[in-house]
Amino acid sequence: MEDFTETNGSQSPPLFGGHITWQQRDESFKVKPTMKVHCGFIRNGGAEMAQKDVKFVKKCRFVVASGIFDGYDTPHQPSNISARSQKLFCFLMVVDEVSLEFIKKNVTVREDNDGGEWVGIWRLILLKHPPYDEPRRNGKVPKILTHRLFPQAQYSIWIDGKMELIVDPLLLLERYLWREKNTFAIAQHKHHRNVYEEADANKRRKRYARPLIDLHMKIYRYEGMEPWNPKKSTPSDIPEGAVIIREHTALSNLFSCLWFNEVHLFTPRDQLSFGYVVYRLGGLFKFFMFPNCEYNSIFILHNHTREHSSKVEWVKSLDEFKKDKTGGLKESRGGLGLWTPYPGDLDSVVLPSVKRTSKSWMRWEFRFYFSHLVCRVTSPPNSE
Repeated sequence: MEDFTETNGSQSPPLFGGHITWQQRDESFKVKPTMKVHCGFIRNGGAEMAQKDVKFVKKCRFVVASGIFDGYDTPHQPSNISARSQKLFCFLMVVDEVSLEFIKKNVTVREDNDGGEWVGIWRLILLKHPPYDEPRRNGKVPKILTHRLFPQAQYSIWIDGKMELIVDPLLLLERYLWREKNTFAIAQHKHHRNVYEEADANKRRKRYARPLIDLHMKIYRYEGMEPWNPKKSTPSDIPEGAVIIREHTALSNLFSCLWFNEVHLFTPRDQLSFGYVVYRLGGLFKFFMFPNCEYNSIFILHNHTREHSSKVEWVKSLDEFKKDKTGGLKESRGGLGLWTPYPGDLDSVVLPSVKRTSKSWMRWEFRFYFSHLVCRVTSPPNSE
């Protein structure tokens, strides 16, 4: 895909997600029979696959995908995989060059006759030239744009790199998609349903620069995003994004493109953007958000090999960005919507208050307990 947006009369350097204008972004949420939207993979924007891998993934119709970036994990082998699933599914582990080198130093990597590299059941797929400065943002490329990386896939199951899948993938498709004719399934967040509560938690845990998270939320508030309440049509605005189960339909693919565009423009915290895209599509996008306790029965969670940290996560004020003479705090290829003049008065926006009282925590504990009761009376995925 080409990107022809120009700045000051000359073409800007290519960005993986494109130079999306505010008008283009707004138009992209107006669903039409034929649409042209940004969806990553701008020419010369990075995230390039070798031809041997392009050839291999063309045969993949059913995909289990995962990703490791900046050397934070090594591949975890899934268990309870049926012989049928081993033949049907491609298990694709997307890595950057740093992670590939780290994996080769720590586990056995075998090479097949076509030059493909494997760790157990996982075929390693190298993405050369990372499109973003921030490893966490790079990880959103295979996670959200699975349909773009593997365009022949009809179904995909995404799991984060720190997770070990312990349920047969065919059972996951049956439980979360086929049984009730869903095309997209994702788990409900363990603690939060309200995007503004999740944003506050991200600030407290230093997941990204606090002032930029606030700016991200002010844009959403200005554009009408209300805090979640029981009257909303969805059980939550906040998912657990570590597992995503999809049929690659036109609407599912469009949702993924729009979700990725928000991650490209604003913070890399994809949980903050999910509910907003659902809101902007106005009920057109139907999905299954399943209880968190079922999510916890799908995998074993492993610790990262080391803690993730970047300078931008520790920034407490916009003045710190202004005083930074090295340019090391500000991302150069992602989150640029946070630095582009917004066509509205964000200074007048007051973010909804967020309660952190003990009663609030009691409410969430009750919901978590109730979700476990729900799970006990439904069939878990591995009991089918």
